[in-house]
Amino acid sequence: MDETRLDSELAGRYDADEGERRAVVRAARDLADSGRLAADRGVSLTATGVVDELGDAPEGSLAERWNWWIGALELAYGGYGEFRVRRHP
Repeated sequence: MDETRLDSELAGRYDADEGERRAVVRAARDLADSGRLAADRGVSLTATGVVDELGDAPEGSLAERWNWWIGALELAYGGYGEFRVRRHP
């Protein structure tokens, strides 16, 4: 997953400061590195995929949207709670 591209796409789409974007990008990188999404869904995590998934989330901050998606993955497959964004600077 291209972290620079993800940060750029998030910056262009969401009103989130650098700290919040950095926390979401870090969580996305950790998720991609885990291989869990690829194993469960048969697709690798991409910057475009993250932005598309967050676009389906209810209104809220970037971190809230990320956590909503992670919650949906947790319900569907289990084992995704560790990728929640808990704090950001």
